[in-house]
Amino acid sequence: MLKKLLITGGAGYVGNVLTPRLLAEGYEVTVYDIMYFGKQMLPLTHPGLKVIEADIRDIDTFRKAVAGHDAVIHLACISNDSSFVLDERLSTTVNLEAFEPLVVASKEAGVKRFIYASTSSVYGISDAPDVTEDHPLVPLTLYNKYKGMCEPLLRKHMADDFTCVTLRPATICGYSPRQRLDLSVNILTNHAVNRGVIEVFGGTQKRPNLHIDDMVAAYLLFLRAAHENIHGETFNIGAQNRTIMEIAELVKNVVEAQYRERQPIGIRVVSTDDNRSYHVNSDKVRRVLGFVPYRTIGTAVRDLCDAFKAGKLPNSMDDDRYYNVRTMKALNAK
Repeated sequence: MLKKLLITGGAGYVGNVLTPRLLAEGYEVTVYDIMYFGKQMLPLTHPGLKVIEADIRDIDTFRKAVAGHDAVIHLACISNDSSFVLDERLSTTVNLEAFEPLVVASKEAGVKRFIYASTSSVYGISDAPDVTEDHPLVPLTLYNKYKGMCEPLLRKHMADDFTCVTLRPATICGYSPRQRLDLSVNILTNHAVNRGVIEVFGGTQKRPNLHIDDMVAAYLLFLRAAHENIHGETFNIGAQNRTIMEIAELVKNVVEAQYRERQPIGIRVVSTDDNRSYHVNSDKVRRVLGFVPYRTIGTAVRDLCDAFKAGKLPNSMDDDRYYNVRTMKALNAK
């Protein structure tokens, strides 16, 4: 049984939901993270948690950290397409050049399973009614290009005693203690709640979506799945495919229901050069592992409304901590 886990990027948006869940399930967890966004939201007093503040590009430190672990979940990256308005070298070194050394160090340390979080945005633009895992990759940015380039690097090192699997998650939505408000559903919800107007950039682009709690459930499933079912495989992990306009209309309806005392929420369409559009098919993970997402975009919007009402997301339009690019610019990340 896999007992000791190391999560790169474990203090991030998904990591701050995943880490407490793994601890609750009885795993021993090491969070290895550069802490651009801090570590204060992690359950730091939990006896099963170890936190290492370090850079994944520091392979000597990583090699020491990963020793004795059974599995690695690799989340760390300069995340989402807009992050490439930063220093391109930062994203190149973190998202691409650091990857294979991490895999090799993990294998040499005796790690039994390596779970890689790629992205469904590797598909870029597709008119196919259902984009399955064998669809050609059409990267539109360096972010999704590098994510795709890492996938064969992982497969190159797979072995009978080193289970390697790639996940291509949809765009994640919902509440996390380390909240991101620069992802489509979360952006639209923030604007609906705090400005009363939703700006839709384009609107016709199709995007897959997945509630953050279902993403966490998927990681648990892949930790426990039989080697022969996942080894060397790639899995789309998504739930609801919607156009940006459909998401905006759903957000409008949910937020209006949550804040009945307010004026109706407006929708304003603006032009965009972000043409990523794809309808992701996630039948494979359902067929092979029985994975079924139970939460919806509406659930995520309601969760965010609850967080706003509880005062958990203060100054949400202006505080850099909710926005990856703004935070890293403020830190002058290199």
